[in-house]
Amino acid sequence: MQTLPLRIGAHQDLRAVLDTLVAQHHVDAAFVLQGIGSLSVARLRFAGRSEFTELRGDLEILTLGGSLSPDGPHLHASVADDGGRVIGGHLGPGCIVRTTAEVLVALLPRHRFRREFDPATGFDELFVKA
Repeated sequence: MQTLPLRIGAHQDLRAVLDTLVAQHHVDAAFVLQGIGSLSVARLRFAGRSEFTELRGDLEILTLGGSLSPDGPHLHASVADDGGRVIGGHLGPGCIVRTTAEVLVALLPRHRFRREFDPATGFDELFVKA
């Protein structure tokens, strides 16, 4: 495992930046271990729903984690609004960094992550190959 600390700057799409990492670092597997920072726009999908909910304002990233693969990221986050209310879910595209995001990624060069249909769940799920 190789760790990769990142600082993602203002106005960047957080998910889009993370989505490019596996190709940039020539690996087929990585994990976002944690992330903090701020967003001006958060797009979260809640459990059991198919659509994303968009939040706008001064938002703090409290947690960020998930897997990165050539098939795309699978990320979850929790954010707090300016009143301290916390909400979380599946992180969608269009999450815009407000000031900064500090993210720690683990690159896993000896593994390969793929998303494949799993008949047991009915969804594309993570399959790990060493």
